[in-house]
Amino acid sequence: MTQHYPDDVSGNFLKLRNGLISATGKAIGDYNMIEKGDTVLVCMSGGKDSHALLMILLALQERAPIDFKLIAMNLDQKQPGFPADVLPAYLAKLGVEYRIVEVDTYSIVKEKIPEGKTTCSLCSRLRRGIIYRTATELGATKIALGHHRDDIVETLFLNLFFGAKLKAMPPKLGTNDGRHVVIRPLAYCAEKDIASYARSMQFPIIPCDLCGSQENLQRQKVKDMLNAWEREQPGRVNNIFRALTNVEPSHLADTTLFDFKGLSSSHARPEDTLFDGVELPADGALTLEHVEANRIEFVRKNIWNLNLPDPRTPETLMPETQLPAVQA
Repeated sequence: MTQHYPDDVSGNFLKLRNGLISATGKAIGDYNMIEKGDTVLVCMSGGKDSHALLMILLALQERAPIDFKLIAMNLDQKQPGFPADVLPAYLAKLGVEYRIVEVDTYSIVKEKIPEGKTTCSLCSRLRRGIIYRTATELGATKIALGHHRDDIVETLFLNLFFGAKLKAMPPKLGTNDGRHVVIRPLAYCAEKDIASYARSMQFPIIPCDLCGSQENLQRQKVKDMLNAWEREQPGRVNNIFRALTNVEPSHLADTTLFDFKGLSSSHARPEDTLFDGVELPADGALTLEHVEANRIEFVRKNIWNLNLPDPRTPETLMPETQLPAVQA
């Protein structure tokens, strides 16, 4: 068994690493991301997230009750100054099967995108097509990407603000042609924990010179907004992610997800959540006191001894165990 971490590590590091492995394993299990006999193509950009993804999957591969194969893939997009020797040397030293795919997408992006405009949209479409083609050539049954919890939440707000869609990144996705399954095993992992783990592991990080330095990216603005919220109220980003796993179509407004037209007083439907939290007695807590032409008055009964439930009892709170705890 290979030890995929440095020799001189602290107890805090091991706790962080084990937390990330546990969260990744839970996400894989919850969404059935990896099955017996799978060949998983692990997409390596050279950034902290994809490095962490590969290392955590290697750790899970050693302890998983099923056999699956990992192939690391890096796309050399021929960006000026790209250190083409870094990842091959690192992956070879790690003993991981890998492929370096060389395609000059850099010149295509620079040719098609005007100076000063963000390049991510075209670049990502080109990468996606190349990754799918490579997966087909290698017979890969799953394509693993390094997107984490924060990426998913950021995408939710990007689609909300700029696309008028309530849509994020799913932890598991089937491609439109049905030929590939994309998985995001780090879906339950917080970016700050991955960053801390990557620093301790001293991964050979390769920055993206094509788009990573564009300070006007809308994603960076959304990230800054979420970071400010998190500083103001720690745990807010995780709550937003948990909301994505706890959707109530009847309390949104999409007529394709819920039959609002068919809703009538003769059909029992869930109550509006504005009135959740307190159950009143069957005969009500109010009594009709007075009715006149344009005025109706109710008065409160003596409800002090009605023994109403505490609205913050465990039965009314979302269980914290719904998602794994991520190390601070």
